[in-house]
Amino acid sequence: MSTRYGSPLIGIVTVLYHSDSVLPDFFRSLAIQRDANFKLYVIDNSEKDTGSAISRELAALHGIHADIVFNNDNVGVARGNNQGIEMALADGCDYVLLANNDTDFPDPDVIAGLVRHTEEAGALAAVPKITYHGTNRIWCAGGRFSPLTATTPHVGDQMEDRGQFDQEVFTEYAPTCFMLLHTSIFRTVGMMDEKYFVYYDDSDFVWRMKNAGIGLLYAPTSCVAHKVAVSTGGNESPFSLFYTARNRVYFSRKHLAPAHRAVAIAYAVVTLTVKCVKFSPAARSSVFKGLKAGFSLSVADH
Repeated sequence: MSTRYGSPLIGIVTVLYHSDSVLPDFFRSLAIQRDANFKLYVIDNSEKDTGSAISRELAALHGIHADIVFNNDNVGVARGNNQGIEMALADGCDYVLLANNDTDFPDPDVIAGLVRHTEEAGALAAVPKITYHGTNRIWCAGGRFSPLTATTPHVGDQMEDRGQFDQEVFTEYAPTCFMLLHTSIFRTVGMMDEKYFVYYDDSDFVWRMKNAGIGLLYAPTSCVAHKVAVSTGGNESPFSLFYTARNRVYFSRKHLAPAHRAVAIAYAVVTLTVKCVKFSPAARSSVFKGLKAGFSLSVADH
């Protein structure tokens, strides 16, 4: 890790939840970064502190300056991110990099390159190209909001990376699994909405950025690989299905215009109900509980 005098200080925030197996690759990726002045904030939401202990050992091994917080409870990704962001702001960081620990980035210029392209473009936020780990398939090369379905389609998802998405552009949406944010953004749009707990918290945050006129730069010269859904048990686990269903309804009620809201909620109910045919009884129950819970969350106080 380089700590060049005068280079911007980056607070890297990562939230742990049953993340022990992915931490060695994550810390190894951080350790090889050059020309990047950063401090790591590890927020552990696991029931046991093994992830905190491993993080402490790996930080010492690689010489990474890390603050580690063990919550002794799963307070949610949104709250965990907010904890780390608050610590980074208190330490005077210039940027916050929200980084999933199930990402791997063997290129030593990923972080410095993301900062450089952000500043050259006059942007305040940026994301890299993201591939599925262990493949040459794209997971996310930017994205967009679909107000009629309350979904966020990724550009290039599942496509072989042949360089077709190597142009630097501003994009409407990207997930926060590896997102660089100038700290002024939090003064403008606020923190992450902790009601989401997990899923759609990033959609909500990026939507608020968009509405505030803050552009999101897609900088494909930086590239990371994502071990998708390692900590949540996959996209069709009862846990994932509950929060996906709940939060699609909540996001729609909170942000969409009345006509779009009605269509998006109807779409969510119909598509998730159809998918329930192939789910286990526990998974089906999670979907219906999630849809019901999405109507119970208040949208008035955030």
